[in-house]
Amino acid sequence: MTQLVLTVVGDDRVGLVRTLADTVAAHGGNWERSELAELAGAFAGIVLVEIPTDRAAALVEALERLEGLLRVTTHRPLAPTEATGQALRFSILGNDHPGIVREISDAVGAHALSIDALTSRTLDAPMAGGTLFEATLVVRLPAGFDTDEVIADLERLAGEIQVDLTLA
Repeated sequence: MTQLVLTVVGDDRVGLVRTLADTVAAHGGNWERSELAELAGAFAGIVLVEIPTDRAAALVEALERLEGLLRVTTHRPLAPTEATGQALRFSILGNDHPGIVREISDAVGAHALSIDALTSRTLDAPMAGGTLFEATLVVRLPAGFDTDEVIADLERLAGEIQVDLTLA
């Protein structure tokens, strides 16, 4: 069996997921995991597919024919993704301004940690008359990692960039 990571982008419209799923299934593939979303009229996501090795090339060829409906790029995973250690989950909420994601990712990266998941959005703040930025992050920690220092750095940063930090 072969695993393929598909990145998909297209103008949002009814039937995109079905078309992609039909194409994967028609070639004997199994849709294992995905993150898909509509964002400002565009549809984008990433899908992990497992397929018999002898059918992978035909699937890739069929996916390339979806151009115009969806732009699909295929990648082979570099290594199996085995989660080790624990996950640090946190969210931030504050007045929207440029640089929030950069600052948070810098703080996480300073500890040589990787972000497993990041979901963000902006919200109207009618009572305050502005826009709020909200993000939820999951950071994978190596086994035995001491979280105290990274949490302290995130709390310090939250004060500096004026966002609320909530640990989950």
